[in-house]
Amino acid sequence: MDRRDAIKWMLTAAASVAVLNRTGFAATSPTADAEGYGTDPDLLKEYRPGDVWPLTFTDAQRRTAVALCDVIIPADSKSPSASALHVPEFIDEWISAPYPDQQKDRPVVIKGLAWLDTEAQKRFQVDFADLVRKQQTLICDDICHVPKAKTEFKQAAQFFQKFRNLTASGFYTTPEGMKDIGYTGNMPLPEFAGPTPEVLRKLGLT
Repeated sequence: MDRRDAIKWMLTAAASVAVLNRTGFAATSPTADAEGYGTDPDLLKEYRPGDVWPLTFTDAQRRTAVALCDVIIPADSKSPSASALHVPEFIDEWISAPYPDQQKDRPVVIKGLAWLDTEAQKRFQVDFADLVRKQQTLICDDICHVPKAKTEFKQAAQFFQKFRNLTASGFYTTPEGMKDIGYTGNMPLPEFAGPTPEVLRKLGLT
């Protein structure tokens, strides 16, 4: 089993955030310090990231997030990379949302991205996004499994686990991601195709 297949088996279960429209998933005009979260969204309107609540990532954080997403799910012969499917934008909107779970995730992700750049500078004297893939993988190998991470990498490993799950959630809820794992949705079965011609004739419907 190659690394991408292993990622799919491990992370598909984590892809529980059903984001069918990659341009945004927010409700209308809530703010983090307001009472309640605003009104229901206008389902006839297309929302883009940042239309409903302010996004979090700086340009530098977004570069790091793009690089890490593509380490976790790179492009292959079956589907594009995570960043090509706008997964970093999904993560940015997720951690910017004014809901308790998302607000708990925000500092984890922001501190983790900062740690990646600090660690990349420490080891290779450039930011994480500027590393070659082999160098990025060397850093990720130290934080990719919480139980086996060294003491000094435990907190970073917890960040990586959270970011990996968000990346899987964003990727495998796109049409391309669903196709990548062979999910076809509800399919009609012949035995449930409807009444037989004989029944329709008896009911006078033919």
